[in-house]
Amino acid sequence: DGVTEVLAHRSDNLRDKFIEIPCSEDYDSHKRFAGCTPRKCGRGVTDDVITREEAERIRRIAERGLSLGGSDGGASILDLHSGALSLGKHFVNLYRYFGNKIQDIFTEEDFALYRDVRQRIQQRIAQVFGISSSAMYLTKPTFFSRMNSTAAKTTHDEYWHPHVDKVTYGSFDYTSLLYLSDYSQDFGGGRFVFLDADSNKTVEPRAGRVSFFTSGSENLHRVEKVQWGTRFAITISFTCDPAHGIGDPRLG
Repeated sequence: DGVTEVLAHRSDNLRDKFIEIPCSEDYDSHKRFAGCTPRKCGRGVTDDVITREEAERIRRIAERGLSLGGSDGGASILDLHSGALSLGKHFVNLYRYFGNKIQDIFTEEDFALYRDVRQRIQQRIAQVFGISSSAMYLTKPTFFSRMNSTAAKTTHDEYWHPHVDKVTYGSFDYTSLLYLSDYSQDFGGGRFVFLDADSNKTVEPRAGRVSFFTSGSENLHRVEKVQWGTRFAITISFTCDPAHGIGDPRLG
């Protein structure tokens, strides 16, 4: 892997760490939206937007939802927007599959917290990149992930390959991750790695930490395989294109 530099240690308490990097050309092949499409690119980490206590409450939402299913392999996802839930080697629609029982699993407070956290992350990204928060739209997929060391059973379980979000999902312009568990305490491996030409730069997850970045090739990245324990996170993605916007999840 060559040289590896740690951008954010688990033990750090970062107010705002931001590194600007030149934008890739990925945005040129999509329609540009003034006041939103990245002109300033880079990556940031903050422990200042979401408290650890809020992260624990959000993790419990993920745990309750994922307890209804879960992948046979090491990576399970729960998408409250579309209802997608890993089940065995497949996905089911949580809302169709469980119907009214959903009201026994999630509360209005859960969805209100989810919405509040999403809005705060959106505002912080807008502030750092100097764009208007109202010009950004939540986009899909935005989802919880639970990863452990179980061997992959399908390609969906193979989360560790290097990728570029803008290439994988054309709608993405800004990507964020809210970590819901602690590296080296709750799990081993599973660090987030930016793959730069000169070195790898890693982010060690900690509950409440938000890592965010522009979604183009300037931020090629991967997640290390989880070696032990369970890693929880939520990926929250934003687009500048209102045609690709999605609403917040609603209960019932």
